[in-house]
Amino acid sequence: MTDDLIRVEDLTKRYMLGEVEVQALRGVSTSIKRGSFVAIMGPSGSGKSTFMNILGCLDRPSSGAYYLDGVSVGELDRDELAEIRNKKIGFVFQQFNLLARTTAIKNVELPLLYSADSVDGEDRAMRALSIVGLAERAYHHPSQLSGGQQQRVAIARSLINDPQLILADEPTGALDSRTSIEIMAIFQRLNQERGITVVVVTHEPDISAYGQRILRFRDGLLVDDERVKARREAARQIQVMDAAAAMP
Repeated sequence: MTDDLIRVEDLTKRYMLGEVEVQALRGVSTSIKRGSFVAIMGPSGSGKSTFMNILGCLDRPSSGAYYLDGVSVGELDRDELAEIRNKKIGFVFQQFNLLARTTAIKNVELPLLYSADSVDGEDRAMRALSIVGLAERAYHHPSQLSGGQQQRVAIARSLINDPQLILADEPTGALDSRTSIEIMAIFQRLNQERGITVVVVTHEPDISAYGQRILRFRDGLLVDDERVKARREAARQIQVMDAAAAMP
């Protein structure tokens, strides 16, 4: 087993937009170590979302190699890719993608519908909700939850199969500043206490500062790979905010 959970070599992605060929990725090479927390930044059209989709086995590169946990993803068929998505990767999106008529706990259980390992699904879902501090809301519907609580449910859903990797695409984009910090505190805790590798796509510098490393994309190229020297600790920020709010 190598230290790298993710390794990509000379990734390219081309697609047709009408009669125009778009080069979304132009020879991207990098690696991401197990247990790291990485932010991906770049303007619209920079290739960051395409890169995230390839990491999540939702899309295939036009050329190049992608290794996830030592496995060459490009050599897998559709069923094998689905198994990797279900067992190794948890997904969190800006829009929470919860079923409106389904309780929080049943939303968390949803990935188990596509898994052969669905034993004790409700107990596992409750444990996942407990991890994100939402067990007491397990039987509420999304309309009864705040935006931050809905995103917590989505994070719990991403944890149901004990993934090695969480991919979060603009996870705070629909949230206010205080709630965004609370969500980033959850990601940091999952990373630090459970060793889950976290990759967050964001356009907000304040959010990227919670990671250990920032990959910046522009015009389909990886143009910068920055180690964060003064990483923000979300839990500490929350403590400071609470202390300030308690002052007379």
